Amino acid sequence: MSSPEIASLSWGQMKVKGCSTTYKDCKVWPGGSRTWDWRETGTNHSPGVQPADLEEVVKKGVKTVVIGRGMSEALQVPASTVEYLKRHGIEVLVLQTEKAVAEYNALAAQGVKVGGLFHSTC
Repeated sequence: MSSPEIASLSWGQMKVKGCSTTYKDCKVWPGGSRTWDWRETGTNHSPGVQPADLEEVVKKGVKTVVIGRGMSEALQVPASTVEYLKRHGIEVLVLQTEKAVAEYNALAAQGVKVGGLFHSTC
């Protein structure tokens, strides 16, 4: 099962190929995607992305995770979150969201089992 391409990204809107939903923030993994609702884990820009935000994607058997920190990189990614992924043997890339989407799509096109969490505003 391949990771779906992110078809478009603009401020506050993301589209994933094969999915009719328009996301503000989204999670993607081989074979699927869904809204990333920060309220589920109490996520805020600071301290940022928590291991709990990533558990669902990790369980999908990804080898790499790309995290998009927002258009202005306002979303923090603490060292503890990066360490959580590394403990699970997962490579992690933390980038500005436009760069993150480009990197994610390149990895997906190469057939890498890649997942991602993307914030499409600040």
